[in-house]
Amino acid sequence: MKAPPLHQTLEASAKFIRKKISWAPEAAIVLGTGLGNLARRVSVEAVFSYRDIPNFPVSTVESHKGELVFGTIGGKKVVVMEGRFHGYEGYSLQEVTFPIRLLAYLGAKILVVTAAAGGMNLKYKKGQLVLISDHINLMGLNPLIGPNDDRLGPRFPDLSRPYSKRLMEIVDKTAKEKQIPVDRGVYVAVLGPNLETAAEYRFLRVIGADVVGMSTVPEVLVGVHMGMEIVGVAVVTDLCDPDHLEPCDIKEIIRVAGEAGPRLDQLIESSLPKF
Repeated sequence: MKAPPLHQTLEASAKFIRKKISWAPEAAIVLGTGLGNLARRVSVEAVFSYRDIPNFPVSTVESHKGELVFGTIGGKKVVVMEGRFHGYEGYSLQEVTFPIRLLAYLGAKILVVTAAAGGMNLKYKKGQLVLISDHINLMGLNPLIGPNDDRLGPRFPDLSRPYSKRLMEIVDKTAKEKQIPVDRGVYVAVLGPNLETAAEYRFLRVIGADVVGMSTVPEVLVGVHMGMEIVGVAVVTDLCDPDHLEPCDIKEIIRVAGEAGPRLDQLIESSLPKF
């Protein structure tokens, strides 16, 4: 059976949400692995389990709660994704990014993406916050492949400035005010789910990447396509020095992300009113 048009699918999902929420979120926030505590700072008006939303994927990754939280934080009406989706879970990138399309369809003009990432820049330490200045897509896939609906965005979206200079400057200024150390860096997206070899880390450093992860870029591509203004922050959860590479597992990644989480939460909450 042929799938219904994307616009029609979005409308069905939005109709379900609008039964409880009559207002449009100003900003959408995506919380990465181990970074779910920001949702606790929201003055909650409604919570939706991913399982209940028509056409929505379901989180399968440890530490991803799988809920959409609508409410207010930093004086902004927001929707927070507690958990995201990844290609390595078996979802297509169109499925991975459907939630971003839905949040933009509901009215969110700003997209804040966060992610746990491996740090390849040798000046980084575990727990470092990195403002994403640009990205490299090495997933070998793109969520914009296929028929384009001009009502949602252009066939050939421009990516000369995927991350908003205005929003980055606000986050930088806020970080200085709150004395939260923040660096800038280039995020490279790979499909996963394995971590990289030493040779792969060397290659990624040579092509200009500072941090590596298995998410974020597909969401940003769709956010750009939908006309959203985007800012991203990665948390360095493991060090990827190919000459001194140590084994790492998901429990360590979640632990480090959890320790850095309060600083990230404060940074986002304090920046939101200025967006």
